[in-house]
Amino acid sequence: MRLKHLTLLACLALPVGAEAGVKEAVEGHILPGVAEFSDKAQSLGAVASEACEGPALEAAYNEAFDAWLGVSHLVFGPVEDLDLTLSFAFWPDPKNQTGKALGRLISAEDPVIEFPIEYAQVSVAAQGFFALERMIYDPPGTGAYACALVAAIAGNLANNAQLVNAGWQDFAFVVTEPGPDNPRFKSEAEAQRALYTSLSTGLEFIHDQRLARPLGTFDRPRPTRAEARRSGRSLRNVEVSLLALKDLASKFSDAPTPRLDAAYAKAFERVAAIDTPDFSGVSNPGQRLRIEALQVDVKEVQIETIEEIGAPMGLSAGFNALDGD
Repeated sequence: MRLKHLTLLACLALPVGAEAGVKEAVEGHILPGVAEFSDKAQSLGAVASEACEGPALEAAYNEAFDAWLGVSHLVFGPVEDLDLTLSFAFWPDPKNQTGKALGRLISAEDPVIEFPIEYAQVSVAAQGFFALERMIYDPPGTGAYACALVAAIAGNLANNAQLVNAGWQDFAFVVTEPGPDNPRFKSEAEAQRALYTSLSTGLEFIHDQRLARPLGTFDRPRPTRAEARRSGRSLRNVEVSLLALKDLASKFSDAPTPRLDAAYAKAFERVAAIDTPDFSGVSNPGQRLRIEALQVDVKEVQIETIEEIGAPMGLSAGFNALDGD
């Protein structure tokens, strides 16, 4: 499930600081990203309406998940305004809310799955990629209802992705044209800060959640807490997210960032050295060291993002939807 080597090299070769800025980040990173996400989500919905299991569904699921990771770090704009973040990705889930929510639906054979508008109002734990992952890779039930539930989750995800893509067509102007009459961004600095916060938050989530949760402690590793472990995507999620954040940095930064580029390159080399895509290796001393080293590499990327992008532009990360109350 690794990205193709040539794709990785192409992303690593992106020129940081070339034609960079808010407009370039929106037009070169965000708009193509949400369009790709919407397209892949529609494809997933179409496949799920025909088959609730099998290689075609798994391939469509992974392609859509990759596309979501390409934009999941955007902590402002339509996803936030429409309150859809958890509807796409309800994780971490320490109390197994997803399993419980899906179990209740299946046990009752709740007819809500027949009505897309109503299904959009069910618990977010029964929506999005992690609900779909459970149904595909570790279903809490089988039979006709469970099959229909797969289609309902995928259809809801596709509808929400379409809403986000449509929302960005209008919101792009709000971000790229700040000013006193702008309802959201009164200055260029405010728009820059929103993008920088997305960069910072995305890296923080990788370090503090995607890596720290399964690592646990040396005496008590937590492999079952790895994100998307059932589909074997834990490492891939880190890799694809880092690629997306590097792309955003390259479009947004207004100057060369050689130390940041080197930090990203080191992190990608570390990813390639990890042999357990579901992070089950956290329980093995040798593999654990590699995953811990990757966490250190991500921290270095965070530091260099501050040093080579945030500080020169006079930016610091603001509050975001993932901070909680």
